[in-house]
Amino acid sequence: MPTVEVADLKDGDFLLDVREDDEWQAGHAEGALHIPMSEFVACYGELTQAAPQDGRVNVICRSGGRSAQVTNYLVQQGIDAVNVAGGMQVWEAAGRPVVTDAGAAGFVA
Repeated sequence: MPTVEVADLKDGDFLLDVREDDEWQAGHAEGALHIPMSEFVACYGELTQAAPQDGRVNVICRSGGRSAQVTNYLVQQGIDAVNVAGGMQVWEAAGRPVVTDAGAAGFVA
């Protein structure tokens, strides 16, 4: 499965967060698109509308398990997708910003 390290992501890279609503509300990467894994197939059109046409979809969850499943699904659909290794736990540990919807400092639940 294609994987990317948090350290290799640049500002502006497209990020798809597949964690559930309570996890998202606690804190997320600014600018990420949120589609919970439990709703992913039903909301697939939201991704195809938001994702860059010729760009990569970086898929993230808490630790990398759910995002790996979604990445595999996207690759099967012909989308250039990669799993973010270690997920939001590594994102936060690397000092990357974690925010709430209100823009305040958040945390990884």
